[in-house]
Amino acid sequence: MNFVDLFAGAGGLSEGFIRAGFEPIAHVESDLAACFTLKTRTAFHYLKNTNKLDSYIAYLKGEISRDVLYSLVPEEILSTIINRTIGENKIIFDEIDDILGGNEVDIIIGGPPCQAYSLVGRARDEYRMKKDKRNHLYIQYYEFLNYYTPKVFIFENVPGLLSANDGQYYENMCMLFEKANYFTKHFKLEANNFGVLQNRKRILIIGYRKDLNISLPNLEDYRSDISSMVSSIFTDLPKLRAGEGIVKFAAYTDKTNSWLEKASIRNGIDVLTQHISRPNTEQDKEIYRIAVSKWNCNKNRLDYNDLPERLKTHNNRHSFFDRFKVVGADLPYSHTLVAHIAKDGHYYIHPDIEQNRSISVREAARLQSFPDDFYFEGVMEGHNRTAAYKQIGNAVPPLMAQAIAEKIIELI
Repeated sequence: MNFVDLFAGAGGLSEGFIRAGFEPIAHVESDLAACFTLKTRTAFHYLKNTNKLDSYIAYLKGEISRDVLYSLVPEEILSTIINRTIGENKIIFDEIDDILGGNEVDIIIGGPPCQAYSLVGRARDEYRMKKDKRNHLYIQYYEFLNYYTPKVFIFENVPGLLSANDGQYYENMCMLFEKANYFTKHFKLEANNFGVLQNRKRILIIGYRKDLNISLPNLEDYRSDISSMVSSIFTDLPKLRAGEGIVKFAAYTDKTNSWLEKASIRNGIDVLTQHISRPNTEQDKEIYRIAVSKWNCNKNRLDYNDLPERLKTHNNRHSFFDRFKVVGADLPYSHTLVAHIAKDGHYYIHPDIEQNRSISVREAARLQSFPDDFYFEGVMEGHNRTAAYKQIGNAVPPLMAQAIAEKIIELI
């Protein structure tokens, strides 16, 4: 079974489908840095499948460059990463058709950027995001369904999709999908039910062609046998201070644990990369110490208005009182990781007061259930911390995606 991934991002959804046995035909993504991440992950899968994984490990260790890594992969494989904006559909169709060589697309997966539908985004925007062009990207998704007529499609987004514009966007989506000859059903999913150590709520729309006799499983009932405390993501990682870390190779400081193994986070390649934290000001670090002390001692969250007056530099004193938040190590899952982590880490403070920093790129990736051998690229090789945070925050957790893909395999 093959698939096309639209709005692919870093490829979290794709990673889950590949693990379940699907073959990617193409990834379509407008962000150049994310496309480099997709190319690097494509190189990983190719080299792994051809017993040349040593070359990928050499790249992780910094022994070969990105260009050399890509030179080890046939161009026709790397060209399946299509760096174009949805809307350039005629060109994209031609490129995918060349890759297909007359074959059909079995599944289309992906979801448009969620910011336009999110409750937080609407709360912060004076027009409640109604003027955001991203609201209508589902029309482009429909164009792909109409052109390729896959057996099934997977459309992922935030719960706010159902209520955005008083539900009109969702209603319009369903009408378009029916026009393309698909029955649809939506599911309200929570990532922690799939073994992800994060409270991440999502809407999943599954559509299937009307000529197929399919009975969809209730994904809302899914419960993974993988579970742990959030502390599992921290136990084997070197301690860092703010602004410290190594982009490339580092060593683990402890053996693996049950969650890291069952969730395939540490999966045989003992090369730790991107365990790097952003620098913080002395004021940030003072606030972090207060937040961590309140959490670790009393399990209380920091209210911004309770800070000493000299530490209150934000003009907004009337909302978002929890803008400084600790990732609770002793909880079964953390609060939701979002792309704002690319701008600052105040909402994702490390629970160890001695380290006194926000979480590293690798720790954020683990919260999203990305394996440690997954490398997040920037446009320029080696300059990728901000780009990596953004890609991770926007991603679908691979562990969740894998479970969904395995259910789809049972159907078709």
